[in-house]
Amino acid sequence: MPVKNPRINVVSEGPLYHAIEQLASRDGVSLSLKVRDLVKEALEIEEDRVLSAFAERRERTWVQPRVGRRPMPSSAIDRHRPS
Repeated sequence: MPVKNPRINVVSEGPLYHAIEQLASRDGVSLSLKVRDLVKEALEIEEDRVLSAFAERRERTWVQPRVGRRPMPSSAIDRHRPS
């Protein structure tokens, strides 16, 4: 029978399997659905970590504009933008 969503087989240690089994039972969902939700949450956390590191690097290089200076016109910005 063809399946709509791709499959992943996971091998885990006994304690990890039982912890996921308990979480799935507590939430009234299948093991597959619980693992999917946990993986999605882990990916979101990883994405947040990467974006936070990127923002911190940008913040360290940020130069505040001097008071009284006019903003740079967009035509000047476009000339300095990499192609």
